[in-house]
Formats: sequence, C-alpha cells, structure tokens
Amino acid sequence: MNKSQLINNQSVALYFTSPECNICKVLKPKVRDLIDQKFPKMDLYFIDIVENPMTAAEFQVFTVPVILIYFEGQEYIRKVRNIGLFELEREISRPYELLFES
Repeated sequence: MNKSQLINNQSVALYFTSPECNICKVLKPKVRDLIDQKFPKMDLYFIDIVENPMTAAEFQVFTVPVILIYFEGQEYIRKVRNIGLFELEREISRPYELLFES
C-alpha cells in the first residue's frame, strides 16, 4: 500500500503494527470487527512496520499502533497509541455516512 493507491479507493483504514506490540495484538481483531460490522464499504489493510519500513516512513508512522482513515484519498483521522474504539467509530461515522449514505 502506498499513497498513490489510496486515490483509487473511496474509504480506507490502515492499521500499522509490529510483531512486538502487545497492544496491537489485542486491538487488531477489535478494529477488524468494527470496520467489518459498522463500515463494510471501507477497505482495511494491516501493515507491519518491520516488514514495510518504507511504507511506514511514507505515511510518517514511527510508533505503533497507528490507525489512519482515508476518504477519497485524503487523510481524515490519525489515531496513535491510545486508541478508543468508541471514539474511532464516532469519528469515522460522519464522513462515512456522507460518502456512502447521501
């Protein structure tokens, strides 16, 4: 995944992680469930920063976990480290509804 690929997608969630991150391991299935259940038209990608350091650098990700939400190629939400699922859901809902339910 790179920034030029985001232009072709209406909505994308990028979840940056690493194998050593215990928070990432707990949060990952919860984020997957949230996106699958509440935002089914959003594409979700998991990116390991150890395996993909150039991708992490391109998106200016230097710690994990990080969740980036893009709508129509533009970054709308950036959540770093302390990520609340209810807050994330609330922040995604408005632009998602405007894009897909208008």
